[in-house]
Amino acid sequence: MSARPALANPAVMSYYTLRSAVGLIALSLPFALTVGTILLALLGPDHALPRPILQRSISDYYYTPVGNLLVGSLCAIATILICSRGYNLTDEITGYIAGLSTLGLALFPSVNPRSPHHTELEVDIGLAHGAFAGVMFLALAYFCLILFRRTSPERRFTHRKRNRNRVYSVCGLVIIVCNLVMVSFLIPMIHRFLEPFYPLLCCETLVLVAFGIAWLTKGKGFLKHKP
Repeated sequence: MSARPALANPAVMSYYTLRSAVGLIALSLPFALTVGTILLALLGPDHALPRPILQRSISDYYYTPVGNLLVGSLCAIATILICSRGYNLTDEITGYIAGLSTLGLALFPSVNPRSPHHTELEVDIGLAHGAFAGVMFLALAYFCLILFRRTSPERRFTHRKRNRNRVYSVCGLVIIVCNLVMVSFLIPMIHRFLEPFYPLLCCETLVLVAFGIAWLTKGKGFLKHKP
């Protein structure tokens, strides 16, 4: 029996499927959290919209009825990131860093925004959550701007690959810009000006959408090779 072509090999297809799964989870997570919270509140005993309707950030959904969805999604993404492989040891280490930092996000939640008082331990866990988020966002930008743009020496640089690289570049730039905007929230004047527009939630949503599109593209969900 003759061997299957590389793209039809079950192991290769499974690897691409896992990458696409990461993209789908990341892309749908912000919308699943917001819509899920609203639907659960409407179906609950009060049959009313949640207050507030939107959370301050993606992390704050940990303290809503969809908190388990957030933790489960982050753990799934972390597992696949840890198992991802690149062209060299640096790429592999980046996968470990991205996966472990994502796992840290799931295991170390941010402080509860509804609680008027926080213990010292809760504050420390919240700081760890912020540190894990920063590392994860930088690793995701590296994936888009460096790792995904590389071409295997065994393959020809095609027009489709050039288009995919453009997608990766745009997604990476979106992640970088959103990171810079989120860092700017540390400036009190900027924070007060943008606070009514849910800036953290918007930036984190854009990061996850960009990350999801990049991984869907890498998983051959978009702009895949022509036969």
